[in-house]
Amino acid sequence: MTTSSEPAEPTTDSADSNPLRPVSPPSSEARTQAAQRQRLLTKPAGSLGRLEGLGDWVSACQDRCPPAPLTRPRVVVFAGDHGISAHGVSAYPAAVTGQMVANFIRGGAAVNALADAVGASVRVVDIAVDGDTDPSVSTHKVRQSSGSIDREDALSQDEVLAAIDAGRAIADEEVDGGADLLIAGDMGIGNTTPATALVAALTDTEPVAAVGRGTGVDDAGWIRKTAAIRDAMRRARPVVKDPVALLRVAGGADIAAMAGFLAQAAHRRTPVVLDGLVVTAAALVAEESARGAREWWIAGHRSTEPAHSIALRHLRMEPLLELDMRLGEGSGALVALHLVHSAIATLSGMSTFDDAGVSTDTPALSTD
Repeated sequence: MTTSSEPAEPTTDSADSNPLRPVSPPSSEARTQAAQRQRLLTKPAGSLGRLEGLGDWVSACQDRCPPAPLTRPRVVVFAGDHGISAHGVSAYPAAVTGQMVANFIRGGAAVNALADAVGASVRVVDIAVDGDTDPSVSTHKVRQSSGSIDREDALSQDEVLAAIDAGRAIADEEVDGGADLLIAGDMGIGNTTPATALVAALTDTEPVAAVGRGTGVDDAGWIRKTAAIRDAMRRARPVVKDPVALLRVAGGADIAAMAGFLAQAAHRRTPVVLDGLVVTAAALVAEESARGAREWWIAGHRSTEPAHSIALRHLRMEPLLELDMRLGEGSGALVALHLVHSAIATLSGMSTFDDAGVSTDTPALSTD
């Protein structure tokens, strides 16, 4: 692993071994059929607003119109620590990551409560927690904590590929297990620092315009975080055009695994609701290589982190909700899942004008 604060050297074999590849789009035929059906339902055209486009998207992803109700939406929370958390960029100690993993397993976190409310189930995976976790969640563990990206690479070449492969394998496990919609969540103290570094590097944004408060750092913490991201971006500059190398240098095992997970979900033709900054940063990197994957994703919400808005704009995605959320865990995506259920219900459950015997004739104007 490179441990110098100097700019990272490109790794020549990463492009040849790139596990992220372009993705075929959802069904345009089903999307067209859904849009046509929307115009036949007992409502003024367009009166359900963005719910109509959301229903069309689900139809396209399922390749059927009307779309089927979701029976097994799944949240996978990717947990991992980051060496940068030891340098004053977070309001919480790194030990909280492992403690929260135990809380997820017990069902006591926000993600568990929100998932219960929308009929989803939760899985947590330890990708790089700095310590031991329950064996039931550590099968795909790559390492203990990723490197401190302001002064060293987050991962080795073997580790970044292992992390991406872990994410792809997790997506396969979920789809093979019957998941019909996926949500990636994140848990890792300090993880908004590498996420912001990735977004700023890929969008050529100055750190001061991208850095937010994360878990609630004070002004001194924000200054330290901004400086760390500036240094990480300088180290990442030589590899910014290589998504896998960028994850190796300035990302982390959990973010790399999420990138693999999001790309593989698209390859498996399974819709995804994106959550906040950390997940969307992984999506931004994934889309750089797995071109077309974004067609299988929708943005659940817009968080208060400035880098999240920057990433969404770069992906040309308009979020469904804006509730000033910044928790992570998949929480915002789960709140947005209510809207996905509603979009499916209206497109599949409403009667057409003909079925209901409702007239569509325009009243004649009186000539008196």
